[in-house]
Parts: sequence; C-alpha cells; structure tokens
Amino acid sequence: MERRVVFGGKLLPYLLVAPQLAVTLVFFFWPAAEAVYFSTQQQDAFGLSTLFVGFENFTSLFADPDYLHAFKVTALFSVAVTALAMLPALLLAVMADRVVRFAAVYKTALMLPYAVAPAIAGVLWLFLFAPGVGVLANALRWAGIDWNFLLDGNQALALVIVAAAWKQLSYNFLFFLAGLQAIPKSLLEAAAIDGAGGWHRFRTIVLPLLSPTTFFLFVVDVVYAFFETFGVIHAVTGGGPSKATEILIYKVYYDGVVGLDLGGSSAQSVVLMIIVIALTAVQFRYVERRVHY
Repeated sequence: MERRVVFGGKLLPYLLVAPQLAVTLVFFFWPAAEAVYFSTQQQDAFGLSTLFVGFENFTSLFADPDYLHAFKVTALFSVAVTALAMLPALLLAVMADRVVRFAAVYKTALMLPYAVAPAIAGVLWLFLFAPGVGVLANALRWAGIDWNFLLDGNQALALVIVAAAWKQLSYNFLFFLAGLQAIPKSLLEAAAIDGAGGWHRFRTIVLPLLSPTTFFLFVVDVVYAFFETFGVIHAVTGGGPSKATEILIYKVYYDGVVGLDLGGSSAQSVVLMIIVIALTAVQFRYVERRVHY
C-alpha cells in the first residue's frame, strides 16, 4: 500500500510562494497595467498634465510610416536572429556530443558568450566591424567590399543580427547538448546495426526526440529577439542609419525616453505585448503539434 505524506500546515506554502508572486506582480503585472493605462492618455512634455484620448494613440501609431517600417524591420530581424541562433547551435552541439578529447574545454568556450551582457556583446562586434579600425572591417575592405555600416542600412542590420544571434547561441547550444545527451545511445546503435547512415539516424531518430528542446528554444529565441536585443542595437547602431535597425522595442524606448511621447510609447508597448502573446499562442497551438514527447 502506497503511503502519502500530507503537509498539515496552511500558512507556510503561501509564505514560500509569496516572494515569487510579489516579484511577478511588481515587475510584470504592475508595469503592464500602467502601460495599458498610459496608452489611453496624452501627456505634455513636462509631465504636468494628462488628457484621456481613448484609442487615439493606437490609431496614430498605425498611420505612422515609421512605425510600420519598424514592424517590417522587427519581422526580418526576429526571423534572422532565431535562425542564426538555433541552426549553428544545433551543429555545434552535435559536434560537442562527439568530442572526447578536450571536451570540457570545447564546451566551456562555447558557453562563454552567454555570460556576456547584450550591450557588451554589441560593443565587441562594434570594435570588430568599426570602419577604419575594426579588424574584420579592414579584412572586408581588402576583399573589395565597401564596408561602412554607419552609412549602409543593410550592413547595419546584418551586423546587429549577427551580434544578437552570437549572444544567444551559447544558450541554445547548452540546451541542445543536454537534449542530445539525454537520447539513449542504444537507439542509435540499433539503427546503425540495421544499416542506417549518420544523416538518416539524425533525421529519423535524433531530430524527433530533440523536438521538445527545439520547440522550447524556438519560443525563447523569438521572445529574445523581440525584447532582449535592445542592448545590442543601442550599443551598435542606436536604431540607425535612417532607422534601418529600429525594431519595435527600440522605438518604444526612443519615442518614450528621447521623444517624451509617453502615451504613444505606452501604446507601442501594449501592441508589442499583444504581438508576443499572439506569437507564443500560435507557436503552442500549431508548432507544438509537430513535437514528439
């Protein structure tokens, strides 16, 4: 007969959960509620008075060509960052899973970028590609490529995509490696005995068993591209040149802090929050169907 331990205390469980609930309320729900409130207000530049304007801030947003441009930049940026952060991480994890000699050194070196703050990661790539003084920038010039991301918007966008993906690559690598090591080796050995080649084993055994990890990282990387890449863009391009790298989260900051448009900035943050919630819901609704647990 199975015995179950029943905890008789009623107050202690609530006290243990209370710190996390307080953090969630103070740093998530409270700011979200304030953003919704201020999105319906119009405030003067000095913050002395506010006027209720309803949905006027939202209608002004979607009539603004700069905001629609930020939408397009964010879509391209998030797709590119997610792809570049996941595919090389999976390749490196597969290689690390096979390394025997100096495996600890190899894995530690690949995890180091995750310990770097986004702004620092942006500065590192800025030094490498700075026109005139950057090592890689000079190499591109010697190869005949006219590199100057301060003037070329496409080059600036490519630079921040690479910097942001490099920052997230270590996180993805760590989870992919853990997922690969959790796959029973007996399955791969049995497939090899049956004559399945390396690519066939990877496609029919490894990828399906790795799909929960892949799905989790896909959701995390999309959220990362929308929110946590602000430091990279702020340090490298500041949204320029000519708003070529101004994604939605950076526009929220620029319009609210620099432009002092608190109502419009709050409306943008509400729209951004709705977009991320909708994307996450779609991912769980449709993408998770292909996940094999």
